[in-house]
Amino acid sequence: MSIETLTLPFQFVFMQNAFFICLIISPSAALLSCYLVLKGWALMGDAVSHSVLPGVVLAYVIGWPLIIGALIAGMLCALASGYVSQNSRLKHDTVLGIIFSAMFGIGLILYISIPTNVHLDHILFGNMLGINETDLWTSGVISLCVCAALIIKWKDFLLHCFDPAQAHVCGLHVRLLHYGLLSALSLSIVAVLSAVGLILAIGIFIAPGAIAFLITRQFHMMLLISVIVCIFSMTIGVYASFYLNSAPAPTIILVFTILFILFFSRNQIIIARLAHQNNHTV
Repeated sequence: MSIETLTLPFQFVFMQNAFFICLIISPSAALLSCYLVLKGWALMGDAVSHSVLPGVVLAYVIGWPLIIGALIAGMLCALASGYVSQNSRLKHDTVLGIIFSAMFGIGLILYISIPTNVHLDHILFGNMLGINETDLWTSGVISLCVCAALIIKWKDFLLHCFDPAQAHVCGLHVRLLHYGLLSALSLSIVAVLSAVGLILAIGIFIAPGAIAFLITRQFHMMLLISVIVCIFSMTIGVYASFYLNSAPAPTIILVFTILFILFFSRNQIIIARLAHQNNHTV
């Protein structure tokens, strides 16, 4: 394969913007994924990503920035799920399943009943090849703010995710950290909305942290590895989608899945070898 063929994707503006958006949103999504994995908030990430749909639709109709609608809807979902969990015998994951399904249903009804110029597929699945300068700036500002907050307060967020009771004893504002993490999640969903959409966003917020968790036991290394994994997976996914003639977002998720399977298999082989050595030693 010639050099011209290999560099062909970089010659198109729409592909250049796709690569740019990957580099922009990867750091914040990767850092946030480490906290979500450590705290066991995979379902929370899914719930918030689905629940922002009505907020995004209403914000678009009113003429507000999408970030405001997504943040309000995401926080309403979190508050509602917290209130129902505390005042009923239902488990938190059950409540989340009901709340985010309801919010997503409301969003679909609003979108169908209110005429807009935005295609539903772009909201649900993203439109990475249609990224414009406004999307790049919006995602860049959000990603920068989220990264700054997570890096500056990384020890506080780490203790809150690992042991909220201990964080409270140490004098940290646990509730502020809790809703700060939810706010960062809601904002980050807006950053990736134009790239991968609401449905596939959960993959970007979980896979990098999960893969890094398989590689290292040190949290600061987990943060670094997750960023590297996210940048690699997203750029390779976009690059491969050009030649496979496939949608970039699903291809990116497929790359994440392949990496997860590879490192999971590697860990299983190592565990099997150690168990075999221990049996021989005994």
